[in-house]
Amino acid sequence: MKAVLLVSHGSRSAKAKEEIEALIRKIKARSKLRVVRYAFLEIEKPSIPEGIKQCIDDGATKVHLLMNFLNAGRHTDIDIPLIFKEAKRKYPNVSISMSKPVGQHEGIVELFLDMIEA
Repeated sequence: MKAVLLVSHGSRSAKAKEEIEALIRKIKARSKLRVVRYAFLEIEKPSIPEGIKQCIDDGATKVHLLMNFLNAGRHTDIDIPLIFKEAKRKYPNVSISMSKPVGQHEGIVELFLDMIEA
């Protein structure tokens, strides 16, 4: 079973976490995925390793880290890949994959153009 773990930076703002929780509800409602969770790199809980474990505890045999970061940088190029590599070592029987930052998606231009028009 495939699980998606939305990975975000984390914020001290309660509103930021509420927005992530709302996004997760929308993804669940529009997808056929049984397990859709979120995790944070820092500040907020659950951490990325905790989120991966939660997905596996929910029965996932595949966990896809969906990077909720706009562009490449230290977190996406160094910090999260280290966590990703450790998770692959810790759970050798689970397929763990990771997306690119959302800003590298080919649809980002259309999204920005839509926002400009709004």
